[in-house]
Amino acid sequence: MTERLADVNARIDGIEQLGAVVNAMKGIAAARARVARTQIAAIDSYAVTIATAMSSALAQNGPPRGAMSRQTPRKGLLVFCAEQGFAGAFSEHILESIEDDLATTTLFLVGTRGLSIAKTRGIVPIWSTAMPSHTPGIPKMADHISKAIYQSVDDGTIESLDVVYSGWTSGQCKILRHSLFPLDLSALAVANTPTPMMQLPKASLIDSLSADYFHALVCKASLHAFAAENEARLQAMSSAGSQIERELDLFRAKLRRVRQEEITAEIIELGTGIASAAQK
Repeated sequence: MTERLADVNARIDGIEQLGAVVNAMKGIAAARARVARTQIAAIDSYAVTIATAMSSALAQNGPPRGAMSRQTPRKGLLVFCAEQGFAGAFSEHILESIEDDLATTTLFLVGTRGLSIAKTRGIVPIWSTAMPSHTPGIPKMADHISKAIYQSVDDGTIESLDVVYSGWTSGQCKILRHSLFPLDLSALAVANTPTPMMQLPKASLIDSLSADYFHALVCKASLHAFAAENEARLQAMSSAGSQIERELDLFRAKLRRVRQEEITAEIIELGTGIASAAQK
C-alpha cells in the first residue's frame, strides 16, 4: 500500500511540474501576442503615411502608372506558418488553404515548424526563413523577404505575389490572402492634394516610396502571423492546462482513496494485533 501511495504522489508531482511549464508557455504566448497587436497599429500608421506621400506625388502631372496585370502564369506565394510547435494545427490549416495553388506558383515560406510540416507533405519552397522569436526582429526579416522577392522578380521567376497569413478574430484563427506585388499605384491617387516639394525625379521618388511601402506591408503581414501563432499557442496551452487540472483532480481523489485504504489497513492490522494479544 505504501508503494501505491508513493506512486500516486510521484504522478501528482509530475503533472504539477508539467502544469507549471504549460502556464509559463501561456504567459509567454499571451505577452508576445499582446505586444504584436499593439505594433500592428503602429505599422498601419506607418504604411498610411507612406501611402499618403505617394498619393501626393502621384497627384502631380496626370494619372499614376497602373499596376501590372495580376493575370500571370508566374505567380508567387509568400506564406507565413508557425515558427514553433505547441500551436495546434496552425501550419496545417495554412498549407491546406494553398494546396490548389502549389502546382502553378512559386512558394516563399516563413516559419521553421511550418517548413518541417510542408516537407512531410512533399511541399518544397524555393526560399524559406525563420520567424524571429521577438517582434523587434521582424523588420530585419522583412528586409530578407523583400530581397528574395526582388531577386525572383529580376530573375523572371515571378511576376506577381500574394501573401497568405493567419489573423486572429473573436478567438478564431482566420486565414487571410491578398495581393502584395505589384503594388496597385492607381488606387493611391488622391485628388486636390497640396503640391509637395520634391527634390528627386517623380519616378525615382515613387520607386523609393514603393519599396518602403512594400516593406511595411510585409511587416504588417508578419506581425499578424506572429500574433496569430501566439494566440493559437495560448489557446492550445489553455486547453492543455484544463486537461492537466482534470488529471490532477482525478489523481488527488485517488490519493485520498489510497490514503484511506492505508489507514483502514493499519486499523485492521492494529485491531488484529490487539485481539491476538488478548487471547494469549
